Amino acid sequence: MLSRLDLRGYTGDLKVALMRAPEMDSQIATVQDAVTAILASVREHGDVALRDYTQRFDGVRLNDLRVHADELQSALDSIDPDLRAALEFARDQILAYHESQREHAGRHERNGVHVQELILPVDRAGLYVPGGRAAYPSTVLMTAIPAKVAGVPAVVLCVPPDASGSPSGYTLAAAAIAGVDEVYRVGGAQAIAAMAFGTESIEAVDVIVGPGNAYVAEAKRQVIGTVGIDSIAGPSEVVVIADNAAEATWVAADLLAQAEHGPGGRAVVITWSESVADAVDRELAALLANATRRDEASSTLASGGSCILVDDIRAAMNVSNVIAPEHLQLMCANVADAVSMVRNAGAVFVGAFAPAVIGDYVAGVNHVLPTGGSARFSSALRVTNFQKHVHVVTIDELGLERVGPFAATIADAEGLDAHAQSVRLRRNRT
Repeated sequence: MLSRLDLRGYTGDLKVALMRAPEMDSQIATVQDAVTAILASVREHGDVALRDYTQRFDGVRLNDLRVHADELQSALDSIDPDLRAALEFARDQILAYHESQREHAGRHERNGVHVQELILPVDRAGLYVPGGRAAYPSTVLMTAIPAKVAGVPAVVLCVPPDASGSPSGYTLAAAAIAGVDEVYRVGGAQAIAAMAFGTESIEAVDVIVGPGNAYVAEAKRQVIGTVGIDSIAGPSEVVVIADNAAEATWVAADLLAQAEHGPGGRAVVITWSESVADAVDRELAALLANATRRDEASSTLASGGSCILVDDIRAAMNVSNVIAPEHLQLMCANVADAVSMVRNAGAVFVGAFAPAVIGDYVAGVNHVLPTGGSARFSSALRVTNFQKHVHVVTIDELGLERVGPFAATIADAEGLDAHAQSVRLRRNRT
């Protein structure tokens, strides 16, 4: 079921041992070229291009691109009361956690230089939430709530429509619960283009966040600089570190939970016990046989499912840190020691009763996480993704007397005479 890699006693370069086969260059080029064309078309033709692409890719011809407030309320009123309660509970959990991320403007003074830091929200934030294979109301909450906590005045959501011309009712209900200001029934790279450049119906935003397929990810990459982005998210990943005490069925279920997102992801168990490896294989096969999304999960497991055998917990953590997974689950003894060895992971879930799925929905933490090894340098979506930090510098005459000579000396060394003159004119005034 899972490909097996035995690294017991291995002393070589883990990066080489764990390297995955790269995507075909031709496939990458095809996505890049298609996205470049879509961005150019939307930038030039606006709503006309959005309607054409929506008909081509989603099979529906739209007149009104915007989803209006009464549609959001209708969707909210029509969902099952239990689902509404669950979404509202998740909202409150996510809100509470992200409220704790609020930063307060700082002040600093040294040698007569007074610095105040302004923390300002962007004016408009764009959220992208996928459709197609599934509805993701949880991602609406995860992207909208941090923007609201940051104080963004206008939070804009783009989500693909289904064959009826409307996004999923679950997604719209979540938008109502999260207080999204504008919702548009547009998906794919064309939605990223609309939010980045603006069209007749969709005003351009300042930041775009949220996950998507390869075309959405490439579109976000190509509009960097026109707008800010959170990250270029890829397929879902999980690494589970399991010892002899781990319940094999639970480990298998957690691998399957991430694998069911579909192709291109990664589902890895790392263990120092062959009996655990064998048991997880058996349990995963049994669960997969009855999985609702068996095709998606099978595709992920075929290309990214693996069991890695190592010598001990330290070796397991070394392997995990090289993979830098989106989700890391620690289902082993001495978890405190394991946590202390984490260097690269999007999110860590500790203990048998903390599956990554809880983080996906109701732990309060954000489930928009770095993938594809980018946890080496990036983090979960957070409030600061929607904010700017602006420093305000105040210096009086005495302060300039203290620090000005140093500035002028450095300017002289850099050959920037006008810089030095800007300081000296003030110091030498009569």
